[in-house]
Amino acid sequence: MIQYVEIIKLKGNLNASSIPEFRKKVNETLENGTKVLLIDCQDVSFIDSSGLGALVLAFKALRAANIRMAICSINEQVRILFELTGMDEVFEIFPNQDTFHKVL
Repeated sequence: MIQYVEIIKLKGNLNASSIPEFRKKVNETLENGTKVLLIDCQDVSFIDSSGLGALVLAFKALRAANIRMAICSINEQVRILFELTGMDEVFEIFPNQDTFHKVL
């Protein structure tokens, strides 16, 4: 069944130990015909460099498949990481899911 928007809700840390599960979810998105993937980071406390790399790889793979990727509900630490690495200019970032759905 094709759905327009899929939401991946991350929890805890996005790091080397949690990346395999994240990649699995992204691969499922690539296979199921979704048009937009929203990554909800409300319950994410920390993203390390490998987690950031996983987000970038997901973004590239999704873009190559014409799937839009957005991120919402990032905390201050994650926002600073995105700003320092310039990823805030690459990723579409929304304050929360409600704002994302209004804009969509």
